Amino acid sequence: MNDTAVAIVLAAGSGRRMGGGLPKQYLPLAGRPLLWHTLAALAQSPQVEALILALRPEDQALAAGLTANFPKVRCLVSGGQERADSVRAALAATIPADELVLIHDAVRPFVSAALIGRVIAAAKERGAAVPALPARETIKVVEEGQIIETPPRARLWAAQTPQGFRRSLLLEACARPAGRAPATDEAMLVEELGHPVQVVEGEAANLKITTPEDLAWAGWWLEQRAGGAMDSRSVRVGQGYDVHRLEADRALVLGGVDIPFERGLAGHSDADVLLHAVMDALLGAAGLGDIGGLFPNTDPRFLGVSSLVLLAEVGERLRQAQARIINIDATLLAQRPRISPHVPQMIIRMATALQVEPERLSIKATTNEGLGFVGREEGIAAHAVALVET
Repeated sequence: MNDTAVAIVLAAGSGRRMGGGLPKQYLPLAGRPLLWHTLAALAQSPQVEALILALRPEDQALAAGLTANFPKVRCLVSGGQERADSVRAALAATIPADELVLIHDAVRPFVSAALIGRVIAAAKERGAAVPALPARETIKVVEEGQIIETPPRARLWAAQTPQGFRRSLLLEACARPAGRAPATDEAMLVEELGHPVQVVEGEAANLKITTPEDLAWAGWWLEQRAGGAMDSRSVRVGQGYDVHRLEADRALVLGGVDIPFERGLAGHSDADVLLHAVMDALLGAAGLGDIGGLFPNTDPRFLGVSSLVLLAEVGERLRQAQARIINIDATLLAQRPRISPHVPQMIIRMATALQVEPERLSIKATTNEGLGFVGREEGIAAHAVALVET
């Protein structure tokens, strides 16, 4: 069983307690919809391999524009009136290869990669796992305004999401008879099967945004986090340049995309000149050397390798160095073929390999007006600039 999971994001609620005309998952937070922040947090985890969103049918068009920038989004499904209905609809979009499934609230935007990892590890081992925090206040059971019970606080925990399950177990739990009282989370359904649910340590910042006060706190939290990051981190620029000769009997690969052309670029790997320039820019910005040192053309392991594989390795090295990609701007110099029709696909493939949002990437293409080796169609060159927070 892999250490990855597909994440179901429950975004079919109407957010009545928040007030206003929009469901709370689309309310602005730091200039972006609240749902965007949640998707970004999940997508940045290397252990989340795909996202499935359960939405209100009337929100499909609204969400489609928002999710277009997240390559990990597999599909949008129509949710139901109850939480369990939305989960069942999203589960129907999973496949047997999705051995582990996470269920996450659309309005918990501050879930961390560490928390995701704890839930996945426990769900893999135990079948079901829930993050939770011990109750900090004394809890009272109240009926008609009167306290009828004070349960022992030491036994009370506040459950969060993402909740993680083996897919087979969750499918069984969700096939509960109609007419039962609605479950407030998926762990309840699994508990009814008699299957134990493992509790892992939750996080105080993993708050569910439910009220206007919660949203105000979330804005404050983002400001504090950004301010602290700027105090302790720096922004660095790296540049990259690469050139490869065009020759017959080679496939032309640029930005990870196969481009129809009568010639391709010569090189030890697939000779993707664009990705090579981008990798050198990233490595330079993070102070991690260059691609010649990391992937020498004398090493048989890299013979014919896809440069997307190498780009993913560079992205992982940046994450290990706690370097965050702010943006990449690259320019291809090619007399032929025409590059612009392929740019959107290039951006998607590069963003997926680097595990960043596509809007962080910019790719431009230009001819050399018939001048020089590019103009004579002897080769193709690429320049890249990367901005990285370290």
